[in-house]
Amino acid sequence: MAAPYRREIKSFVRREGRMTDSQKESLERLWPRYGLDAPAPGQPLDLDALFGRAAPKVFEIGFGAGDALLFRAEQAPERDYLGVEVHRPGVGRVLNRADKAGLGNLRVACHDAVEVLRDWLAPESLDELILEFPDPWHKTRHHKRRIVQPAFASLVASRLKPGGLFRLATDWVPYAEHMREVLDAAPEFEGGPVPRPDSRPITRFEARGERLGHVTTDFCYRRR
Repeated sequence: MAAPYRREIKSFVRREGRMTDSQKESLERLWPRYGLDAPAPGQPLDLDALFGRAAPKVFEIGFGAGDALLFRAEQAPERDYLGVEVHRPGVGRVLNRADKAGLGNLRVACHDAVEVLRDWLAPESLDELILEFPDPWHKTRHHKRRIVQPAFASLVASRLKPGGLFRLATDWVPYAEHMREVLDAAPEFEGGPVPRPDSRPITRFEARGERLGHVTTDFCYRRR
């Protein structure tokens, strides 16, 4: 079992931005249906009870505006999706769209994803974990803030079932090289670069990066 991961340096900065009235209303009205709150200490979430069924569980870190998360939940109703995002406007937007689509296989948390993984989820409770376009922290002095580090890889492995998948994507080539270096060295994983999976739609964020000349790299690593 992985050693407890106690992280002091955050891989994100809260830049909240302005919430629309619709987003605020969605958070207040729909949180009881779709929102996830921290469980009691030492009592991880029972995911099957949460969704009311036994089904593959997929965890997405940093869903942003939620386009990819909602796409996956709509396209694969046989799978259950948990999304984590620290920025409340994005969370409110996702709740509103999930409600309009009538999605029953989606839950979201507005919290630090590492703390959710470490403290809210039981070992070997996930079938897949998705981390797409995390902040690359371009400056050398900020590289320590990158979420993909050896301790994080070990934490992810501990929460995936044997054979579970860790999918990543980035449009920053130096970060892609860093991701590969970290995960190739992780004894819990095997894998590497892959073509873009059908489950990852090209979002507005990625399309903008392509126009700027960015090259996206996808990775898929399987827990041994």
